[in-house]
Amino acid sequence: MNLKHLKFASVVALATGLATVSHAKANGVAASSSDHTETSSSVEREPGSIRAEIWPEVTAVPLDPAIEAEIDAIMAKMTLEQKVGQTMQADSGAVTPEEVKKYRLGSVLSGGNSAPGPLPYADAATWLKTADAYWEASTDDEDVEVAIPIIWGIDAVHGHTNLLGATVFPHNVGLGAARDPDLIERIMTVTAKELVVSGHDWTFAPTLAVPRDDRWGRGYEGFSEDPKIVASYSDRIVKGLQGTFGADDFMTSGKIISAAKHWTGDGATDGGRDQGDASISEEDLRDIHTTGYLPALEAQVQTVMVSFSSWQGVKMTGNKGIITDVLKDRMNFNGFVVSDWNAHGQIPGCSNTDCAQAFNAGIDMFMAPDSWKGLYESTLKHVKSGTIPMERLNDAVRRILRVKLQYKLFDRGAPSTRAGAGNTDLLANAEHRAIAREAVRKSLVLLKNNDSLLPLDAGKRVLVVGDGADSIAKASGGWTLSWQGGTHTNEEFPGGQSILAGIQEAVAAAGGTVIFDEDGTGDHDADVVIAVYGEDAYAEFQGDRPNLDFDDGDFDTALLGGYRAKGMPVVSVFLSGRPLWVNPEINASDAFVAAWLPGSEGGGISDVLFQRDPSFDFTGKLSFSWPKLPTQATLNVGDADYDPLFAYGFGLSVSDTANLGPLSEETGLDAGANQSSDILFSGGQPKGGWSLYGVIDGTQTRLNSTSWDGGDLVYSGFDRLAQEDSLRIDWLTGGPVMRLATHDRADFARQSNGAMEMSFFVRNLGDNPAKLRVGIGCEALSDCADGVPVTVASDEWQEVRLSLACFADQGADMSSVGTGFIMRSDSAASIAISEIKLAPDLDALRDCGD
Repeated sequence: MNLKHLKFASVVALATGLATVSHAKANGVAASSSDHTETSSSVEREPGSIRAEIWPEVTAVPLDPAIEAEIDAIMAKMTLEQKVGQTMQADSGAVTPEEVKKYRLGSVLSGGNSAPGPLPYADAATWLKTADAYWEASTDDEDVEVAIPIIWGIDAVHGHTNLLGATVFPHNVGLGAARDPDLIERIMTVTAKELVVSGHDWTFAPTLAVPRDDRWGRGYEGFSEDPKIVASYSDRIVKGLQGTFGADDFMTSGKIISAAKHWTGDGATDGGRDQGDASISEEDLRDIHTTGYLPALEAQVQTVMVSFSSWQGVKMTGNKGIITDVLKDRMNFNGFVVSDWNAHGQIPGCSNTDCAQAFNAGIDMFMAPDSWKGLYESTLKHVKSGTIPMERLNDAVRRILRVKLQYKLFDRGAPSTRAGAGNTDLLANAEHRAIAREAVRKSLVLLKNNDSLLPLDAGKRVLVVGDGADSIAKASGGWTLSWQGGTHTNEEFPGGQSILAGIQEAVAAAGGTVIFDEDGTGDHDADVVIAVYGEDAYAEFQGDRPNLDFDDGDFDTALLGGYRAKGMPVVSVFLSGRPLWVNPEINASDAFVAAWLPGSEGGGISDVLFQRDPSFDFTGKLSFSWPKLPTQATLNVGDADYDPLFAYGFGLSVSDTANLGPLSEETGLDAGANQSSDILFSGGQPKGGWSLYGVIDGTQTRLNSTSWDGGDLVYSGFDRLAQEDSLRIDWLTGGPVMRLATHDRADFARQSNGAMEMSFFVRNLGDNPAKLRVGIGCEALSDCADGVPVTVASDEWQEVRLSLACFADQGADMSSVGTGFIMRSDSAASIAISEIKLAPDLDALRDCGD
């Protein structure tokens, strides 16, 4: 029953061959993509069209006759409405148990901020109570011949990180550096056990992307720029989560359903743009970006999630060639295919609530978090009209039922009745923490160790500085307790240990002393300084960046040189989701460690810094090439012009004695190159290419400063946190408009679809409440249904957050925004406004103003 690839000898051989060619290119040996692929057809083809015959052919595992017979029996009893319901997945923040029963939905997911209760995460008891409510609703057979249990999915991408007290493992970017498939399987086995505690059935993992542009905000979810590493991990991840196909542990107690994502090419988008377009060849799509899926399919991964992104201008979610012709037919995938979060709405001719095209392309289950009801109704209509053939619907339902029966869902009982459910002793227990700590040790890559500074003597006086030292949230990155992560206190990680605590543990055991000064401004005397700093947390498109210049840390790294000048050697522990240009920081450090995003076991870092055991050496090797310049975003081993600072596979051990000389600190970047269009107004000035305008009686004035008297509309500086860091606006009469606009036009479609909000701080300065109207994407408020109403009554600063989806609902084209913010008062008013920007939705509730 093992799968065999007829076109290629084996998955491993294919991946190894790719790596061999890549290394040959890196060493100057002439090699082209045709060395390991079939040449492209000379016949001109439509962009995005697939030649399935050149893709790996996978022999199907024979279907289980008993399961197929059971599917037949179930489907014979299902109504058309039930069948359509099975193809819908709603977010737990947008569906009630009663609606699950009424519409007979096939699945519920919880997005990164959609835990039950007031927080983006929840404890085991709260999760289980909600899981039981959905289960009982779905299995209530009132008015139906057969009731089909739901499966509940969640993004447990580096541990079950929306569950309070769960183990938080290093993100994949670090695990790729570990080069340890056995460790990966053990991590996933732990993750499955902890998912059962909360009643979840399904995790949207593994991510099998091959990130080729380090500007991509999801790059840390990838293991490597080299498909060989991804292929070496993918089957082991599936086995850890689901068990081994054909063995006694397959889909048994303590195992859950796995999803390989995002099919395919999401790591290849132009400019590293999340949800963007990959303008690569079909051979590169096949050989680089799909290689990692083959071992996962061989291990019988039960579900595959399709990418948001496009290939050659065609959205993957609507690409029948890649979903049906390749994945289902050529590779004989017999599980079901799920789309990503409202991704179907991005297909031309579709909306979030209507998309027959995606279903006909091969999507079996729509991830329609808040759009499921409208999508259910339109899909039902399309089936009845024949736009969606009944054969296609039956195939989708059969696939969904096949996975549910493989998972033995009908026999498992309510989530709270399953073995391990609610058992919080399984969360971050000693065994699980030991595996996470081992993963941290193995993921660290030592880039510099001049004069053999490491390992450190724990018996000395150690100064610890940096905003990452005592923040488990910063060390864990995105997808941690909340979608974007980073805003949580250490108390919210009851099973975790910060990097500082790990250092204190090691030093105390050796009789040394630790001084902690987070901002590093104190006057201290120490034998060595450990500085822990790096990127702030982010997820998905919010992590997209224009280049690789590290410029967004909250710790002043200019202080590092001062420590060395005072005779204190510096060890930098750098936290990041990708390689970044940090030449100034490396120069200011005697030792430099790429720690990636290590998670909740900070002691793993001190284990290696102090070599607390003779075996605890630096063993991590770069799975992503490290840039010499901030412009080297597409720096991949095998490139013809490959010129890294530290090459793929680099990593020192403490026995290496070579010193690293001074590095160039010339960025070559233009001023303002790091500005983001998501920040419109900050520090009292327009940002990111936005300009400030005043509009009176249809006459628009572009301003070069924030001081302007237009008569009926007056601007002036105002203080909130610093001198004139805000804008005062006085309307002498209703009607004039304050506007922030750009000639370049910004694309807010991802942000609008990704549950983001327009955020700003405002206070009332007048005698009466200010009745305002706020809009986006319109030249005048009348172009966007008069905008969203906001009443400002308080004379204290308050934050206003308005869901971007509200503006989209009013007709704003969020994919081409010329006006990022427009505000009008209905009458005379005076306000102060500050920090206008796009921000993540903190409570997953749509806010459309008054």
